[in-house]
Parts: sequence; C-alpha cells; structure tokens
Amino acid sequence: MHRLNRLWERLTLYLPTLLMAALALGSWWLVRGTPVLPLLGATAPPRHEPDYVMRQFALRNYDASGRLKSEVQGAEARHFPDTDTLEIDRVRIRSFDEAGRATVATAGRALTRGDATELQLFQDARVVREQFADQHGQVHARLEFRGESLHAFIKTERVTSTQAVQLSHGRNEFSADAMDMDRLPGVLILSGRVRGTLYPDTSKN
Repeated sequence: MHRLNRLWERLTLYLPTLLMAALALGSWWLVRGTPVLPLLGATAPPRHEPDYVMRQFALRNYDASGRLKSEVQGAEARHFPDTDTLEIDRVRIRSFDEAGRATVATAGRALTRGDATELQLFQDARVVREQFADQHGQVHARLEFRGESLHAFIKTERVTSTQAVQLSHGRNEFSADAMDMDRLPGVLILSGRVRGTLYPDTSKN
C-alpha cells in the first residue's frame, strides 16, 4: 500500500505538469504564431469554415538564450473563426525542460481554443517522458499516458478523459475506463474498470 501511494503521488506530480508543459506551450505558440489576415469590406456572420490553413508545418519556440523550449508539428492545421478554435491533424508536440529533457505528445487530431485555455487530443493520444537521472543521481522511470481522448485545461492544470486510458510508470501498468487528474490539489481519480500491475521497486525514486 505504501508503494502504491508513492506511485500515485509521482503520477499526480509528474504527468499533469508534463502535459501542461507540452500542450500549453505548444498550443499557445501555434495559435499566437499564426498570422490572421484582415477581412476587407463588410463582414458576414461567420460560418464554420476555416479562414486559413497550414500544411506540413513546424513551429518552434525559443527562449532568450536561443534554447528550444517547444516545437509543434502537424500535417495540417485549420483555424475556424466562428468558434475561435484550431484543429490540427497528426500533431506532434515536444516540450523541453531546463535540463533539455523532452516530453513528447502525439495524436491523430488535436483541437485547441484560440485563447489556449483548453486543448483536446484525439485518436491514439500519447504523452511520453523518457527515463532520466536527475542532478542527484536518482533515476526517474519512463512515464507514459495512452488513450483515445485527452482533455487538458491549461489554467486549472486539470487533465481528464471519458474514454479508456492506460498509464505506465516504469514497468508498472494501470488501466481504467476514465480518468480525472487535478494538479492543484494533487488528486488522481481512475474510475470504471480499474486494473493495475505493480512490480518490486528496485530504485530509490
């Protein structure tokens, strides 16, 4: 039970933070970095049609020192002015921390609000942070989330899914019919048919 509690603490600590780093930075940069052309003449009521499209694009965000902070790639992106949403096909988002470690999020389709407060991943959504050793030599196991749908609320640091999800932390595996992760109170809720496989903890982390 103690090991299970420690594992839940790590998942609620790492996974939402990594998702927010990867998705918030990527979606914000993609939306803000795309120019919007002004309309000429009288404006008609907006229809649900894209006002601009990007194909086979890659957008990168750097800090003041020139270090790559995030990168967004996609096969096609469409902006819909009536709902102020951006839809991206075959999206891949990489986010780097200060040590240069990458967290990668991929999905068949992504949908983000224009104000970058929400982002949804659909169709084989996956978020991965590879194993690494920190400055104290402690090894942090590989962390991965898999599912068909992921809904991230950027401001409140909440990640939910109403469809089947799988979590991997090292060799440990968990699955559930739905998930609700709330970063601020540090709560992880797996509901429905929940299953888990735990292996002996051979590391200090």
